[in-house]
Amino acid sequence: MKNRIKQLFGMMLLLFIMAACSPQEMDNYSLDGMTSITSDQISFTQTPSAESDNVITFTNTTPVSGVHSLVWELGNGSSGKNNAITGSYPFAGEYTVVLTIYTPDGASASKSVVVTIAEDDYTLVDTPVYRNLTGGADDADGKTWVMDQHNNFAAEVKAATGFNINGHMGLGPQGSRGQDWWGAAANDKQSWEMYSSKFTFIQNGVQLLIEKEGDEGYGRKASAESVGGFTVHGVNGDDAFFTYSGGNYNFSIDEAGEYPTITLSGNAFMGYYCGSQVYEVLYLTEEVMALRVNNTVESQDWVFVYCLEELNVSEPPVVKEPKAIPLAEDFEGETFLGFVQEDMGTVSGVVDNPLPLPINTSDKVYRYWKSTGFYSNLSFTAADYKFDLTAQNKVRVKVFIPSFNDYTTEYAVAGEWISNRKLKPQLAVKLQNSEMGGNAWQTQTEIVKADLEMNKWLTLEFDFSGVATRTDYDKIVIQFGAEGHAGPGFFFFDDFAFAE
Repeated sequence: MKNRIKQLFGMMLLLFIMAACSPQEMDNYSLDGMTSITSDQISFTQTPSAESDNVITFTNTTPVSGVHSLVWELGNGSSGKNNAITGSYPFAGEYTVVLTIYTPDGASASKSVVVTIAEDDYTLVDTPVYRNLTGGADDADGKTWVMDQHNNFAAEVKAATGFNINGHMGLGPQGSRGQDWWGAAANDKQSWEMYSSKFTFIQNGVQLLIEKEGDEGYGRKASAESVGGFTVHGVNGDDAFFTYSGGNYNFSIDEAGEYPTITLSGNAFMGYYCGSQVYEVLYLTEEVMALRVNNTVESQDWVFVYCLEELNVSEPPVVKEPKAIPLAEDFEGETFLGFVQEDMGTVSGVVDNPLPLPINTSDKVYRYWKSTGFYSNLSFTAADYKFDLTAQNKVRVKVFIPSFNDYTTEYAVAGEWISNRKLKPQLAVKLQNSEMGGNAWQTQTEIVKADLEMNKWLTLEFDFSGVATRTDYDKIVIQFGAEGHAGPGFFFFDDFAFAE
């Protein structure tokens, strides 16, 4: 009985309170209780940051309480669901900011405000993603990327990300960020025009220039027309073919998530269309980039690998770093250092020591036969490194100069610029940059030991410490008898070393 009296009293009290409220108070109560909402009830403030007028914090000031939800769209590709959100606008222009509030009864209302940004502020995009993608604000021409068609960098991306990425394009299960189902082999799509596509990203103006040969575009049959709006004129399995010749676009970058995303404007796509202009950045350095597209139409992940245009070669360039690796050869074993003969006589090679007396009692030495060629020599080239001349700059060798060679006759020469026409009792050692090919001599450093004593073993040292700052040398050239003339002759050497 007491409970019924209490309930009756409570109902009467509630009716009294409601009857006492004014119409305005009823509106507030209705909004606070979130039974409905209209656009004129929504409000929010804009507060520029102290560091930049282009960074603005938007705060919801709508008098809401109780259960509700809200969504911001900042007009720069960013969105959020918190009561306050900060937007970054690096580039001048007008941006429409929209706040939408949802009530439990399914109603929603929105308010939009156009925010005007007067000037560019490139400090806001001075991030590793922007710099690696475009070259930065100071690079007016931007950076040009192409597909890694020869798969030079797929292994690098796989190792760095841990995802199963084996080709320059491929697909896997949605959310895998890998190519479990298929990865393209090197040059796999050579019959297409796709490999001719060039993607130049320019930071100033956030421009994307897509250039390609021909007007053929490629993508997924399931999404080319329905999502991309392309007019398909041919299909082959799951591939669609449509007219597309590139163009001038814009892009935006959002670095807020686990992986940055690049959003392309219009109908731009990065070589093969998979139903979206949004690309997730899985890996990005100054030279290599891997992007993922979430193909929601077919529930697939597509992953593409790109590199700088100049690195898209059939074999990746070997980057040689300076190293100090001592070299030695005594010609006694079966494995030799690997000297390469150039224009040498056919009887050059390892022979018995012609005079096994101090200072060289070795059983075997190298017989060097300078042929009638103008530039006979032996050379050694480091396969995968440059010489660190700060730690290793002395070439030492034992030589035997026979007196029976003809050192007096004048021979034919390679050209009038050759002043010496005679065989010389001398040894020259040169350091060269093998990457210059036939022009390696142009920047070489040469040391000559001339007028050497004959018919005895001599120990010679060639000191290259004077060029210790050079980091381009990777080749050692050994040349007896002087160059540029056709005079033949025999020489012997042993115990070659390149060390400290």
